[in-house]
Amino acid sequence: MKVILLQDVKKQGKKDDILEVSDGYANNFLIKNKLAVPYSKKSKEVLDNELETRRQDEECLINECLEIAKEIQKKELVFFLKAGKNGQVFGSISTKQINEELKKLGFNIDKKCIRLEESLDTLGSYQVLIELHKKVKFKINVRIKEK
Repeated sequence: MKVILLQDVKKQGKKDDILEVSDGYANNFLIKNKLAVPYSKKSKEVLDNELETRRQDEECLINECLEIAKEIQKKELVFFLKAGKNGQVFGSISTKQINEELKKLGFNIDKKCIRLEESLDTLGSYQVLIELHKKVKFKINVRIKEK
């Protein structure tokens, strides 16, 4: 019997996969537990429409992320910290501080999207990676100046 999975099923397949399984397994487990629906022309049309809607939503999300990225890349974040000898600052800049500075500029970006490749603990300029989406990654300039 052919079925369309509604959820991921361990050792069988991922959501939206079309599988050929035994009748008993399909009726007594997959369909009964609402993990799958029987394959038919109508269910295939519903699946195709849902996949197309998801694809369009994903494209819209990527375009929104690209617009945000263009705006943020024009900015430079500047932090003022107390510094000792050799430009070594007391403390360091964290993703939370970068997030708060971006919020002040009007960008609501989750701090988990901000990736620090190195510790921001000396005076100077840094490139900080921001990953808004798995297909939208960009770097912003962060400058640390002495107070």
